[in-house]
Amino acid sequence: MTYPDLHLFVAGEWIAAGRRDTIPVLNPASGEVIGMLPMATAADLDRAAASAADAFKSWRRTSPMERSRILRDAARLMRERMEADARTMTLEQGKPLAQSRSELAASADCFDWYAEEGRRAYGRVIPARNPDAMLTVLREPVGPVAAFTPWNFPASQVARKLAPALAAGCTCVVKPSEETPGSALAIIRALDDVGLPKGVLHLVFGVPGEVAEHLIAAPEIRKVSFTGSTQIGKLIGKLAADGVKRTTLELGGHAPVIIFDDADIEAAAKLSAAVKTRNAGQACISPTRFLVQDAVHDRFVAAFKQALEAVTIGDGLDKSSDMGPLANKRRVDAMDSLTLDAVAQGGVPVLAGKRIGNAGNFWSPTLIADAPLTARANIDEPFGPFALTRRFSRDEEAIAEANRLPYGLAAYAFTKDRGRAGLVRREVESGLIGINSYAVTWPETPFGGVKESGYGSEGGAEGLDVYLSVKFISEV
Repeated sequence: MTYPDLHLFVAGEWIAAGRRDTIPVLNPASGEVIGMLPMATAADLDRAAASAADAFKSWRRTSPMERSRILRDAARLMRERMEADARTMTLEQGKPLAQSRSELAASADCFDWYAEEGRRAYGRVIPARNPDAMLTVLREPVGPVAAFTPWNFPASQVARKLAPALAAGCTCVVKPSEETPGSALAIIRALDDVGLPKGVLHLVFGVPGEVAEHLIAAPEIRKVSFTGSTQIGKLIGKLAADGVKRTTLELGGHAPVIIFDDADIEAAAKLSAAVKTRNAGQACISPTRFLVQDAVHDRFVAAFKQALEAVTIGDGLDKSSDMGPLANKRRVDAMDSLTLDAVAQGGVPVLAGKRIGNAGNFWSPTLIADAPLTARANIDEPFGPFALTRRFSRDEEAIAEANRLPYGLAAYAFTKDRGRAGLVRREVESGLIGINSYAVTWPETPFGGVKESGYGSEGGAEGLDVYLSVKFISEV
């Protein structure tokens, strides 16, 4: 079980722990320490911000073709190193190897896509009222970026920020999660190995709040991108507002799933179980609140239960595992607390999830039927293999319940009726909607929420736009 030596990457230099403080990185399947992570000092952060600002002067002038070449070469190298990097991800995050490979492949695809999209950051010429005048609009890189990413998708979240930022001509200081540093390090190392100019990219770790406050306040930083909880996202937004710095906030969700009575119930249940247990349910777009029409509720619950019981839970390195451990003990404690609360308030424990074994963070899926709206899990995002059902009679009731919470990241519906599909498209308040499908994210499509799920998009042309400023020039 080889795990890489961990470093910071500042101003083109790979920095080992030395005399810096370190924290342990744990294997969630065993609880064992697998690595020691160096923490950046305030001087490291200042050096990274200053170096990013200095490198921006030349990187912004580097041709889009050359930037594209570097991104494509990095994607190629990521694919070549996929097996080793997938093991690293599974060791530190817990997900099955197949899911780690899939995430790394998606990360490489993201770099490939933005390698091309960055070549199309077009401006435009506006017809002038004065025939002797020239009115021009340019799109230019916004400047050095501070990017903060979470532990649940430790490679793809980094890729979704770095690929468009670098393609646009921005330089970056990225702070991934301290719980899953090896996956981010693999991406930064690939970029360094293919010749990304020194100073364009920096990798730092530390106490999250302290690093965020320090970097966002740095005068060199012009843009902030954060993925994480709504609670922390609000604090990030306030810090950025003090410097009037542009932000992209991809925050929490609590995805509703509307199961209409004309849907293919067994197929929907089977697909829902597979997606609910993907990454052990630790995804901001994971389906959680299942709103099921009265006539098919019990049938759906029975099929959903059967599909969840068929999921094999074990160490992510075991090829037979469909679902690995939760990423940390905090999630186990949350699952236990939410399950007890939902049952105490009258929910029916179809599957009363429980901790598995004494080592690691394994938890069996939880399914609570007829959970009351007052249950905490019907208010706060569970972020784990936890699902609730609630009955509805009229279509409008389901829409109202889907929109009840202040979140609006992802929502889903299963129906064969085009009219009902149209109702969901029009009325559900969500940045992402899947109809008869849970597939709502690719490199070429925008990803972002509404309401308290954040603002700005990652992915697609929109994901490049957030790293570009608009300059208008009037010339006579």
